[in-house]
Formats: sequence, C-alpha cells, structure tokens
Amino acid sequence: MIGVTKRAAEQISRIREAEGHPYLRLRIEVKAGGCSGLTYDLQFANEVKEGELVFHSEGIELVVPKKSLLYLVGTQLDFTDGLEGKGFHFINPNATRTCACGISFAV
Repeated sequence: MIGVTKRAAEQISRIREAEGHPYLRLRIEVKAGGCSGLTYDLQFANEVKEGELVFHSEGIELVVPKKSLLYLVGTQLDFTDGLEGKGFHFINPNATRTCACGISFAV
C-alpha cells in the first residue's frame, strides 16, 4: 500500500485545478539516479499503463508501476510548507539512507 497525507492530497488537488486537470491521476515512480542511487518521480497521468497498480488515498488516485512498488510499499507522500522548506516529501520505511534534499534514497 502507498498513500498520501491529507496535506499532500490538498496540494495535489490545488495543482490539478490550477493546471486545468482536476481528475488526473498521480503516477509515483522510482528511477535510478540521485546521490543515493534511487530517486522519486512524480507526474500526472491520464491513463493506467500495463504493469501499473492503482491505489486510492485521501481522494487521490495513485498509479504505481509494479517494479517501483518494491521500493514504495508502506510509503506516504506528505506536503510541508514550513521553515524546513516547502514541497512534497516521501516518508519511506524502506529507505536505509536518504540524501540531504530528500529526493534520492537507497534501500
């Protein structure tokens, strides 16, 4: 299972509305890269591709490629707007190491 916090869901909804696509899904994918070896990739998606799974959390439809799910099981996508920075952050129980910016991780 993978999910989003209420704050992240609200921000995703604001972005979709601002871009004129209030019903797009959110694709979350793990790709090779970053200073820790793996990086998160977020993008809006019109369709579910073969080999992708769909999760629902806080009113948001999440699309995750099966190969990325191994790295994301139990992960929550959060959004913060505080002194430590504004943006989306992943709370990933599988990550053994993350970079300072929080964009890349290792398992």
